[in-house]
Amino acid sequence: MKILVVDDEQLLVKGIKFNLENEGYEVDTCYDGQTAVDMIFKTEYDIILLDLMMPKMDGLEVCMRVRQKSTVPIIMLTAKTEDTDKLIGFEYGADDYITKPFNILELKARIRALSRRSAMQGAPNEKPKNITAGDLSLDLERRTAFRGSEEVDLTVKEFDLMELLMRNPGKVYSRESLLDMVWGYDYQGDIRTVDVHIRRVREKLERDPANPEFVFTKWGVGYYFKS
Repeated sequence: MKILVVDDEQLLVKGIKFNLENEGYEVDTCYDGQTAVDMIFKTEYDIILLDLMMPKMDGLEVCMRVRQKSTVPIIMLTAKTEDTDKLIGFEYGADDYITKPFNILELKARIRALSRRSAMQGAPNEKPKNITAGDLSLDLERRTAFRGSEEVDLTVKEFDLMELLMRNPGKVYSRESLLDMVWGYDYQGDIRTVDVHIRRVREKLERDPANPEFVFTKWGVGYYFKS
């Protein structure tokens, strides 16, 4: 996941970058609004952390300009605590809002939650009723899976897992990412539950689970869907 951190407090930016990179994220940084707009229009980011008060161009204007061309999730970072400030941020297109000073664990949790929501929803103007790859398909309204004309019975989490993978073909997800995005960042269970669910969906959806056509393992990294 690629994240852009925009804030004129360079020490804060350095700390956020260090912590997020330790989580496996790829992080770019800048310190003013105009540079942020230039970077966002040149590079595809998964999430933007955007300070409200900055030189050259404030966070609200950055958010407004970005929203003219992109639906990338934006988390506003600000020292302001008034509800009216938060409402204005949402009206300009922010997806979430966190007030300084904040706990880095809370920021990470918000990033994971927003990433999960974005991945499961897809782009706002692209909400298909079905996802299809070869003879494998998901009916998103009925929440049913099919292999050819045969309906396959998936549990809630198995369906959520397949929906996430099929919406993002070729994207490799670590076990930790899948646990956060499908089960939720506050899930207290064993990470091996991801492996168990992958094995089960392969048994149900693959003709030969030992030689999958769709759900692949990237050894040492995680899992991905190949359409």
